[in-house]
Amino acid sequence: MEWSIQDIARLAGTTSRTLRHYDDVGLLKPSRIGSNGYRYYDQAALVRLQRILLLRELGLGLPAIAEVLEGQKDTAKALQTHLTWLRREQQRLARQITSVETTIRKLNGGEQIMAEEILDGFDNSQYEEEVVQRWGRDAYDKSQRQWTALSKDKQRDMMAEQERLAQALAEASARGEDVASDEVQELVRQHHTWVSFFWVPNREAYINLGEMYVADPRFTAVYDKHAPGATRFIRDAMRVFAEKNLE
Repeated sequence: MEWSIQDIARLAGTTSRTLRHYDDVGLLKPSRIGSNGYRYYDQAALVRLQRILLLRELGLGLPAIAEVLEGQKDTAKALQTHLTWLRREQQRLARQITSVETTIRKLNGGEQIMAEEILDGFDNSQYEEEVVQRWGRDAYDKSQRQWTALSKDKQRDMMAEQERLAQALAEASARGEDVASDEVQELVRQHHTWVSFFWVPNREAYINLGEMYVADPRFTAVYDKHAPGATRFIRDAMRVFAEKNLE
């Protein structure tokens, strides 16, 4: 079974022009081009388009999406990982919707507002299972204690520092810096210090953290939004730092 470019554009909520651009840049090739010049897409192309659209929603640019698709050849496995994340987001958003509905109802009715109700869904507990599986219960518990002990202003400062480091490393990648250069390694040292506020990774753990940045679209979106391919650059720089400085 196959679909015309017009059918795909309509079903995906995009345009034929966008799909032709995906073809031009090598991101999504049609399964065939008819004698009339129209592009047609089979099931494999349709699945690839689904992955492209999912990654676009994470904020990745087309070069970054191409790298992710190239690095994840097992389509079903990649989609399973993305599905797990989507379901967690669905649950979190459902809790937030209920929380806001409760707040509106109680404000309109003059009822007492309970903190547990109106703040439900605004936490990071959806990542607990993932963190525990990767690095252990102690790592998760420590990071949670450290984070919740911070004031709101300090939490904003910490996130701003993470964004500063992400941008600086991405800019170094865009300039073509060597991952082992003094400038890049100093930025990685600051990154390791930032991570160590929550949990102190050893050599293996820090290298694995860099690998997760590349494998997980959520992290790739954070870094590649500053420069295409920045996540892989940061991963490689983290490995150099770990092998040289950590045990």
